[in-house]
Amino acid sequence: MRMNKQNQYLWLVLTCCIFVGELLIMLMLHNLPTLNPWVESLLDATLLSLFVAVLMYVFVFRNMKKSIEDISKAEEELRLVSVAFEMQEAIMITDVNANILRVNKAFEKITGYTEQEVIGKNPRILSSGMHDRDFYRKMWNDLLHDGIWKGEMWDRGKNGEIYSKLATISAVKNDKNETVQYVAAFTDNTAHKKAENEIYRLAFYDALTGLPNRRLLLDRLSVALSSSARSQLYGALIFLDLDNFKTLNDTLGHYYGDMLLVEVAKRLKASVREMDTVARLGGDEFVVLLEDLAANQQEATRKVAQIAEKLRIKIATPYQLNENIRHSSPSIGVCMFYGNQVSVDDLLKYADMAMYQAKNAGRNRIRFFDPHMQQLVETRALMEADLRSAINGQQLSLYYQVQLDQTMQPIGAEALLRWQHPTRGFVSPVDFIQIAEESSLILDIGDWVLETACQQLARWSQFEKTRHLVLAINISAQQFMQTDFVEHVATSVKANQINPACLKLELTESVALGGLDIVVTKMLALKHGIGVTLSLDDFGTGYSSLSYLKKLPFNQIKIDRSFVRDMLTDASDAMMVKNIIDMTHNFGMQVIAEGVETEQQLALLREYGCMSYQGYLFSKPLPINEFELLLTSVAKTE
Repeated sequence: MRMNKQNQYLWLVLTCCIFVGELLIMLMLHNLPTLNPWVESLLDATLLSLFVAVLMYVFVFRNMKKSIEDISKAEEELRLVSVAFEMQEAIMITDVNANILRVNKAFEKITGYTEQEVIGKNPRILSSGMHDRDFYRKMWNDLLHDGIWKGEMWDRGKNGEIYSKLATISAVKNDKNETVQYVAAFTDNTAHKKAENEIYRLAFYDALTGLPNRRLLLDRLSVALSSSARSQLYGALIFLDLDNFKTLNDTLGHYYGDMLLVEVAKRLKASVREMDTVARLGGDEFVVLLEDLAANQQEATRKVAQIAEKLRIKIATPYQLNENIRHSSPSIGVCMFYGNQVSVDDLLKYADMAMYQAKNAGRNRIRFFDPHMQQLVETRALMEADLRSAINGQQLSLYYQVQLDQTMQPIGAEALLRWQHPTRGFVSPVDFIQIAEESSLILDIGDWVLETACQQLARWSQFEKTRHLVLAINISAQQFMQTDFVEHVATSVKANQINPACLKLELTESVALGGLDIVVTKMLALKHGIGVTLSLDDFGTGYSSLSYLKKLPFNQIKIDRSFVRDMLTDASDAMMVKNIIDMTHNFGMQVIAEGVETEQQLALLREYGCMSYQGYLFSKPLPINEFELLLTSVAKTE
């Protein structure tokens, strides 16, 4: 029952008037000389009823007044709760099983979901996927033990966009201290996070290129020095300065200068690992921080030199700046570091000094701060340049080491690369093969070896005594993984009109790193599509696995010379050799042992069932004319 204050006062006045009227009537009646007894009884009853009515009015009115005040107060509180529920802070209420019971308008605005879309569903529909299980496990642990959790969360709205929110989740308990509901209140923190990120970006990143600035570089360099001390791995600082950058600014203007700097930044980032830091110090100066290179100084230096040269070539490639094509080149200084033996400031100073040495040497150069390292780099660079010239200068040749069967009759040879330099003289493959592989010159060398071997097989095919010989050549993993490798082999075989079975390609286990499916497809195309022979070289020295060996369609396995050399003195090597031979028999493949140097080794290999042999016991690698003389001498002794 609802009654405002005005109605309460009217009801009170009316009751009082009635009461006074009845009282006056009774007094008048009492003043009469005589009254009928029943009239007196009626008057007494009326007086009593009026008295009771007054008492009831007082009691009822007061309680009604209190109830009305309580209702008014409850209504006021309800209005306050309703207003609070619809404030800007989003509110979500769930039951004890985390099923959504109610949300407010702010929730709908922030998440994009209407109340009808989320009622009865679990809040995980908002999950962004950015939090792991540990995050939610800790959140629920706080709720169950403390009854409240506060923190930052990343959620995903209905439109798919991820946003940040600051949330407080509270457990609602009943009189028995049992949790009956959960109330989550949160605000959209995305704008604040964006502002924070923007402040961080302005403080630590270059506005033009987006690269880390000097401040962030110094922080990362300090961490890198400490990390190097723990890991005991070398790192390096590469300092780059663009040559003649001022001329570009003066001729085309700062707009084009900025365009060039942005392109340089892109090329630098694309040329290093994701873990490496590329920073812009200001102007046309850039720094590259390399970490975890190697534990060996010489190996680390070699890697840095390779990376620095890669950067030099990338930066020196022409730039298309709108309608203008511009050339630029870098002067590069390198300073190695190991642990925190050198301070951050000194390290930058040394790299800067090395960069100026590169400028003074004629620009577009690389210089190491350490003279010894500089000498190593220059020696390697000179070797690479000479090797590049050797390919076109007819300085390379093939030597042939004979391979024999169990009857000691020649069945073929392995073609081995040799380099005769005009001033260096004979250069061992040990000194240049690694440089060739690291510089990708191995691809050009591999093509030359393949073509030369096919030409030699074509000449042998014209004579009865050499027509059956099989010529083995080594194929690098890089060469094998070229997309057109199979087509290139097919072209060489067809162009020289040779029997493809006489061409044997020796592959190492490293080819399997290119992806087993791709490798198997290529090998099947070579073996069955073209008909060449495939041999697995250096078996047992890598990560040999029977599972992948069973899948790779090799014709032959070659036992590495290291096992053959020690099998007479090392029982484990002897057992290894025997197991390899037994395994090849079981797989239906041929087996050949390289590095056979003594009669005792040959006898043991024969005892184990080895089929073919190669080594200094029979002949060293020979140039083609001496090798053919060897074949003639073997034929005369038959």
